[in-house]
Amino acid sequence: MIREEISGIGLPRLTKRPRAVTLFIMLIVADNLNIVNRSIERAVSNRDPEPIREMIRRVVQAGAMAVDVNSGPLPRNPGKQFAFMVETACEATSLPLFLDTGNPVALEAGLAVCRNRAVINGFSLEPFKLEHILPLAEKFEVDIIGYLLRSDGHVPMAEDEMMTVAVTLFEAFVKAGLDPARLIIDPVVAPVTWDGGMGHNRGVISVIRHLPELLGVPVKTIAGLSNLASGPAAMGQKEILECAYLPMLAEAGLDMVLMNLCREKTVQIAGACGMLCGGKVFSWAEIGPT
Repeated sequence: MIREEISGIGLPRLTKRPRAVTLFIMLIVADNLNIVNRSIERAVSNRDPEPIREMIRRVVQAGAMAVDVNSGPLPRNPGKQFAFMVETACEATSLPLFLDTGNPVALEAGLAVCRNRAVINGFSLEPFKLEHILPLAEKFEVDIIGYLLRSDGHVPMAEDEMMTVAVTLFEAFVKAGLDPARLIIDPVVAPVTWDGGMGHNRGVISVIRHLPELLGVPVKTIAGLSNLASGPAAMGQKEILECAYLPMLAEAGLDMVLMNLCREKTVQIAGACGMLCGGKVFSWAEIGPT
């Protein structure tokens, strides 16, 4: 198979071609613009755009191809606060923005002011999200990430259950009248510290590899790499775990990776994956210094 650009946003798309001419393009999405970061939280509360601009400058310089704008819960004035984040991000970069909030009021406000290409991050089989988040993808004609979560919001740990959830999610998406080309599936990387987390993450690799065959159509995929080593038990091991797992995701055909662009070694590994799996002539300059 070969990945080709989808018009507009430049995200990879699968089309059937001989495996011998595979061209690999993995979109690197920065997850650093997150309200969990205290400086970003204060910036949103105080309507101070500079910390947001500075963070975006850092991740763009580090190699981001898109930026995830994660607002967290936003208990007060969610629409105005998220719109502020999105507007500020649009002023700082022309890169695609992944609008990351589970609040439909905030999400709609962000989509309304977003001048860049937008992706909704995201929805799942949870009834609230099917009812209130998914329709916004049609209203604003944007791509949307679909998480492989059960309807109760829990992560399916077994590979066969992940496959079943993927089929159900895809059917719900199509039933809503949306173009399958707009769907981006996230199999949900689990923390390795979870009971069964490592087995689940091996299943994620298999799911990514087999989704096009399972669903019968080309399908884009994304993975949140930072989830792999979340929590205090993984402190000091985050980068080495990410550097080990990312090539596995890349080889399986992952289209987009949501990751921390401040982890220099992980960024270098992402570049190396693109070169080793791609069809271009190898260049040390594109990998960066070691």
